Amino acid sequence: MGVSGPIRVVVAKPGLDGHDRGAKVIARALRDAGMEVIYTGLHQTPEQIVDTAIQEDADAIGLSVLSGAHMTLFAKVLDLLRDRDAADIKVFGGGIIPDADIAPLKALGVAEIFTPGTPTGAAVDWVRANVRQPAEA
Repeated sequence: MGVSGPIRVVVAKPGLDGHDRGAKVIARALRDAGMEVIYTGLHQTPEQIVDTAIQEDADAIGLSVLSGAHMTLFAKVLDLLRDRDAADIKVFGGGIIPDADIAPLKALGVAEIFTPGTPTGAAVDWVRANVRQPAEA
């Protein structure tokens, strides 16, 4: 409501996962599409990610999880957003997420999951269509 400027997305690597190529590729694709991207770097706690998203007035958080801890990490981020009265920040993610875990993650409140091989354009299009639309200048 009256929000202007580009869509702001925090891209984060929670937990002990040390592989960030996919997160950096998505961050660059979102940036190249005109969004403001804040990349938090490796080994972030859910608390650090939520703090960053609130401080940066983010519209969305994109989590990249390759470690197998996706159920725990996504749930913790969503719980913290609710606890901090910031549940309006959309959470989406990607990484090595088994197909059987996608529906339970969405039931928790994850807006979308992108698995390996998803074209970057599909992720950009999804963010544009599902995250706050920037006000017309």
